[in-house]
Amino acid sequence: MRRVGPNRREQVLLRLVDHLLRRRVAHPLRVAVDGPDAAGKTRFSDDLAHLLSQQREVIRLSVDSFHRPEAVRRQRGSLSAEGYYLDSFDHDIIVGSVLRPLGPGGDGRYRPAAYDYRADEPVPPAYRRAAADAIVVFDGVFLLRPELHEYWDVALYLHVAPEVTVRRALERDLELFGSAAAVEQRYRGRYLPGQELYRVQARPLDRADIVLDMTDPLNPGTLRWKPAPASAGRHASLGPDR
Repeated sequence: MRRVGPNRREQVLLRLVDHLLRRRVAHPLRVAVDGPDAAGKTRFSDDLAHLLSQQREVIRLSVDSFHRPEAVRRQRGSLSAEGYYLDSFDHDIIVGSVLRPLGPGGDGRYRPAAYDYRADEPVPPAYRRAAADAIVVFDGVFLLRPELHEYWDVALYLHVAPEVTVRRALERDLELFGSAAAVEQRYRGRYLPGQELYRVQARPLDRADIVLDMTDPLNPGTLRWKPAPASAGRHASLGPDR
């Protein structure tokens, strides 16, 4: 049977594209796509960037390109939840080389990557320049922590329950960690407690402008959707955006 219209996921993405295109700021629009591990951030961000790129320049970035060295990430122990939340990423570089240059008064020169965590070595600086009306789609964990929150113009949070994270990880990360037991150990020992620490300390679900329930990635539910503000400021009323 021939499909006659967009599915729920496509509807949400199209609504989000319209929402972002209506935002007017005097610099590239900096969009965070936050959420716990295995929430579907990368695929969602890729799909969003593809749709936006049909009308505007899109800068597609990920927190995975701004890791700290492995020795720093594991200094509290390989299963430390505090280490996962506190030590994983270089927030100073994210702010100084990406978010500030692309924000108010910035020169538009940004660094797309700083560290290759697979090779465990720095990426040589290679700066690019963004168009003033570009849209930055930046995905990753812990993006609404205090060090970063104020720099986003629009913040999304993709929510899934911890057990959904584990179920997806058992499918996605089995080869990476070698066994189901190793996946369970890593997620229940480090990643899930690290995300809980983040939720308690940073309150990302309260800070996000848009919160989507991604339990079913093909049928996202809207938990919060703040309307685009009339001016360039971050704060807006809490009414629904229909």
